[in-house]
Amino acid sequence: MRTLLQAFTLLLFSFSFIFANDFREVREISLKKDEQKKILVKYDNKDKLFTFRWTLYKNGGLVVFRSYDRIVAQNVLYLRHKNQSFRFELKSRGTDFYKVPYMLVKFKEFDQKSQEAKFEIFLSDDKGQIVLEDLKTLKEG
Repeated sequence: MRTLLQAFTLLLFSFSFIFANDFREVREISLKKDEQKKILVKYDNKDKLFTFRWTLYKNGGLVVFRSYDRIVAQNVLYLRHKNQSFRFELKSRGTDFYKVPYMLVKFKEFDQKSQEAKFEIFLSDDKGQIVLEDLKTLKEG
């Protein structure tokens, strides 16, 4: 039984290692309420703007407003729930229909003392087509 448990643990760590390498870039950021994060996404001589901010943290849910390439959306993210993150494709599905570069934003932690939400941003881009450039973070009034 012990050998089976050791094999299972080894297999579990192997899979987590394999899937961890799926992302080309990982960033961690912290935002206060209504502080807006701006990231310029560059590829194929195109520049597209990704912005997001959070406006409310209540009952363990974080309300996030986001915009990418003028498409606006709202998400409610939870720490201990399926809805910890949102994902969006960075370019249209062309010839790379099955391997479209995407970004994943994950709600990682909420610091009650500093009133900051912490996020991880993952970039999946197998072919290295995407360049992310941080722009100045703005505080909404």
